[in-house]
Amino acid sequence: MSIQTGFTVRQCLDALQNGQVTSVQLVQAYLDRITTLEPQVQAFITLIAEQALTLAQAADTLRTDTKDTQSLPPLLGLPIAIKDVLTLANVRCTCGSRILVDFVPPHTATAVQRLVDAGVIIIGKTNMDEFAMGSSTENSAFHTTHNPWDLTRVPGGSSGGSAAAVAARFIPAALGSDTGGSVRQPASFCGISGLKPTYGRISRYGLVAYGSSLDTVGAFAQTVEDISLFFPHMAGLDEHDATSMDVPVPSVQLDGNTSLNGLRVGVPNEYFIEGMQPAVEKAVREAIAHLEKLGAQIVPVSLPHTKYALPVYYLIAPAEASANLARYEGVRFGYSADASNLLEMFKQSRGTGFGSEVKRRIMLGTYALSAGYYDAYYGQAQKVRTLIKRDFENAFRNVDVIATPVAPSTAFRIGEHSNDPLAMYLEDVFTLPINLAGVPALALPCGFDEEQLPIGMQLIGPHFKEDLLFRVGHAYQLTTEWHKQAPEL
Repeated sequence: MSIQTGFTVRQCLDALQNGQVTSVQLVQAYLDRITTLEPQVQAFITLIAEQALTLAQAADTLRTDTKDTQSLPPLLGLPIAIKDVLTLANVRCTCGSRILVDFVPPHTATAVQRLVDAGVIIIGKTNMDEFAMGSSTENSAFHTTHNPWDLTRVPGGSSGGSAAAVAARFIPAALGSDTGGSVRQPASFCGISGLKPTYGRISRYGLVAYGSSLDTVGAFAQTVEDISLFFPHMAGLDEHDATSMDVPVPSVQLDGNTSLNGLRVGVPNEYFIEGMQPAVEKAVREAIAHLEKLGAQIVPVSLPHTKYALPVYYLIAPAEASANLARYEGVRFGYSADASNLLEMFKQSRGTGFGSEVKRRIMLGTYALSAGYYDAYYGQAQKVRTLIKRDFENAFRNVDVIATPVAPSTAFRIGEHSNDPLAMYLEDVFTLPINLAGVPALALPCGFDEEQLPIGMQLIGPHFKEDLLFRVGHAYQLTTEWHKQAPEL
């Protein structure tokens, strides 16, 4: 592997700034690696190589022609990829679905535009579970993405394409979305770092909606430091998104300090459950012990309503999906079936345009919202969601962060859960509560199982405390080697 395609975000930016490499050379190196290995991994839906090289040339020219280097965009020339649920003007946005196979949006998502304004270059859009509904990236209408650590296994989902692309060193960083674990679980399965921010921290404008009260734009990279470098450029109030929050975005300045003296780390028993893979529990408990060696105080905490998170999520998220996906009726945009009348056109467009998992969740949501059942199901779920949120608020009165596993197992084999939706849903049992509570969480690698598959630890923080998560995660990575491991492709 060329050293250029093994660069972290920090190394890319340093190499660009000191003239070690040009943006054209960097982008071309990644594109060459993708050309060689993408048939094995299948991380992308759409590559925009020509456009990326044109923008890279413009970035190099700007760098050459600018005398005051301090005035240059801070991420100038950095190539990244984005999940195909985020819009990029004049580039198709499929959401992994047949129903949007030819949809070309006229606008760019705010989070993406802010990174473009900061100088990044988008080289492609990554594969995903259809409309972000899934935990394996097997629900894509296009192809299944393979885990670079073991090509017979899933990369996780729904942002599996982005996670696999970073793990395979196709790109130094990528954006995803996280509604119930769709950044953190694939980050764990692929041995990389992934951030799910506080709800409202990053604008959802241009993020195609799945569950509007749960959706967040997240990020992947090899290291926590990498994510901290571009997170501040994405975050902040956006007039296009009424749910974005006017909360100051702290400047994240990570250094070589590894001391966690005074930090209180909560460990909830509810996240170490019967049936979880022993290697996962062992690795995460050892990672927590490592935090203690760095000076942190380990404090038992309780999140008593955790066991209700799975049923609550699968009432709220499908209900919101049922409403959000009603717009895909074959008239205004997207796939439209040939039919003899309007009603038949609606039926055929949605029946053939949506995959089985999407249809399953639409039906679940429609039922939960139907007359006579709304109060019993959706209304009750919202009440329990409040209790889950209060669990975290109570815990954070006594601790600064909470440490848990990301998932109960390592990456499972492709097809293993295909005929068992409940087994697939259980893969997100440790990530769903965080979305219901709206708090931020960071996934980072902390070990391997006996088959050399990555294991991830999850650090959870209070609302808008992403900078604290970065500091703790960075200290952990400065004193461990797990994040430096790469799959051999």
